[in-house]
Amino acid sequence: MKFLTTIFAVLLTASTLAQAEVVEYTLDVRETTIAPAGTSVRALTINGGLPGPTLRFKVGDVARIHVVNGLKNEEVSSHWHGLLLPNVEDGVPYVTTPPIVPGKSRTFEFPLKHAGTYWYHSHTGLQEQRGVYGSIVIEPKGGERVKADKEAVLVLSDWTNEDPQEVMRTLMRASDWYAIKKGTAQSILGAAKSGYLKDYFQREKSRLPPMDVSDVAYDAFLINGKPLSTLKAKPGERVRLRIINAAASTYFYLNSATGPLSIIAADGMDVQPIKQSRLLIGMAETYDVLLTVPGSGAWEFRATSQDGSGKASVFIGDGENKSAADIERLNPYSMNVALAAVLDQLDETGQLSDKEALAQEKPRPLPPYKRLKAVKPTTLPKAAPVRRIQLKLNGDMMRYIWTINGTTLTENSTIPVKKGEVLQMEIRNDSMMHHPMHLHGHFFRLLMEDGPDPKYAPLKHTVDVPPMSKRVIEFYANEEKDWAFHCHLLYHMHAGMMKVLSYDDQGPDHKPSLDLKNENPFYFLLDGNVQSQMSMGFARFMDSRNDFGAMWKTGWGHDQEMGMMESHDGGPMHSHEDMPDVEYEVDLMWMRYINPRWMTLAGYRFTNMMDDDEDTAFVGFTHRLPYMFDFTGTVESNGDLRFSLAKSLQLTDRLSTFARIEYDTAQEWMWMAGANYTLTKNLGLITSYDSDYGFGAGLSFRF
Repeated sequence: MKFLTTIFAVLLTASTLAQAEVVEYTLDVRETTIAPAGTSVRALTINGGLPGPTLRFKVGDVARIHVVNGLKNEEVSSHWHGLLLPNVEDGVPYVTTPPIVPGKSRTFEFPLKHAGTYWYHSHTGLQEQRGVYGSIVIEPKGGERVKADKEAVLVLSDWTNEDPQEVMRTLMRASDWYAIKKGTAQSILGAAKSGYLKDYFQREKSRLPPMDVSDVAYDAFLINGKPLSTLKAKPGERVRLRIINAAASTYFYLNSATGPLSIIAADGMDVQPIKQSRLLIGMAETYDVLLTVPGSGAWEFRATSQDGSGKASVFIGDGENKSAADIERLNPYSMNVALAAVLDQLDETGQLSDKEALAQEKPRPLPPYKRLKAVKPTTLPKAAPVRRIQLKLNGDMMRYIWTINGTTLTENSTIPVKKGEVLQMEIRNDSMMHHPMHLHGHFFRLLMEDGPDPKYAPLKHTVDVPPMSKRVIEFYANEEKDWAFHCHLLYHMHAGMMKVLSYDDQGPDHKPSLDLKNENPFYFLLDGNVQSQMSMGFARFMDSRNDFGAMWKTGWGHDQEMGMMESHDGGPMHSHEDMPDVEYEVDLMWMRYINPRWMTLAGYRFTNMMDDDEDTAFVGFTHRLPYMFDFTGTVESNGDLRFSLAKSLQLTDRLSTFARIEYDTAQEWMWMAGANYTLTKNLGLITSYDSDYGFGAGLSFRF
């Protein structure tokens, strides 16, 4: 009987597809030169444009999309974000779909089951940041539930003139350059001027890095590929805006000079209309909103980056420009503001309540999840067994590793799923950044405390999880095979914040396929300085948890006041006059990251600083203490011990001081102190005094 039922279902599906209209598109991915931020750079485009074309369908159509890889040396892929479709068509390379190799193409074909605003993008490496994305609009069979006089698709994005691989390398080396470039770098002087010096040191006491709401300093923010554009509309016309956040790592605040936005759909699914004066949209989310052109004039619809570093605008209508209200910039120093940001304390229009307005330290608006309500019941099968799991999101901005339940994708890739169950996922964010979590192949119900009647919980495919808070989602596991679940902040996903939901129909020994070329790659980093008396630095290959490289210290400017030194056994060592012209110590080493407070290390030390020029192996650890002091201890193969304590202080956004004291059982006490001034992303000025080599100055470099 089951066999006959299956045959009947297959025949019925085939008959339905045979009668459906096939809507066909070709998407050609190529490298070209474009200038979205005013500077011509090499980037990737689809059909020569940024973004790619809007793909329009109706429910019941069959999409037939030919994706052509016009690149010479890169694979490409295309994920149809938010669409329910066969697993093999989902477009995640290796996990669900074979990648498209250079010079080849792949035809995706699937029925369109549901209406709404969606989008498509590459799921290969960092290609999405380079321009491989576009929009999808699917109309319901009977027309839209909410009518409008006209509509427009607005694709929001962020743009950097840097190669995204260089962006990732910069993030992994804990560079503060992007914060300097955006004007959000924290310093002691800045904290004092803002009245938050106590907060600054309280943060350091808690061993937390400076807060920021965006990792990257972008050169432009775009709507449909432009920072500024216009949309023709007449006074009194009702306009539907289909808004897609296709940014790689930027949340946007949306507001309009026309007044509050009327939200009528979220992530493609209709919701009961609500008004929102200011709307926060996370990466990969979509919202459909209505606005009415009030009268003559060009009325600004504005998307402001969450960190306040830039905006993009569309002016709707004709005539004198009418500007939207400015979005105040976040105070990066206030710990109270950072924590209050997770409290959704807004009135029904998205404005701050009187109580919060009087508090002076204003929390930032969150997505309006508590007020989103589906137009129809979304309850799941009552007979299905319910299973609840907890997923903890965490990361380290200074190391740039991002995890789910303490592991990256390559360390532990799988979340098991039983077909036929209702899976509830409690997602806890233990980090100080927002994470937009996206589930492939399913819509989930968003369950909010003090939210709408659970019977009408909204359906979404992406959910913002604010800092130090949680979201609860649930879905009916009615699919098969493997589906990706990840943070849609592109660099967080690339740094490990991704899992694969793996259905049990594949057997107990099944392991998901991964794109190993693009998962947890190694990056080469070089940090050092050359001064008039010495040089120090660290050259290494680094992935999420490992550093393999060489740390060096060389000196040629002996402090003559040091006189005669003693060896570790109490006997005389060489005087500085007898020692080599250039002294060196080079550690070939492996460092292993455990968590934000602990690292282990092991290596081999080559040196001519000792009286017997003895080279040794060593093992040890580094531990981060309160107030961001770094303590390192090592033991060498000859029995010598070495301990050091290091600390830096950021005086202004570009000027920092540093100090390090060290005790070695062979050479006893050594210390150094100095200051560094950042000139550019890669270069700075440095001066220091070293107890062995005296005073000097020179250049610092970071590559």
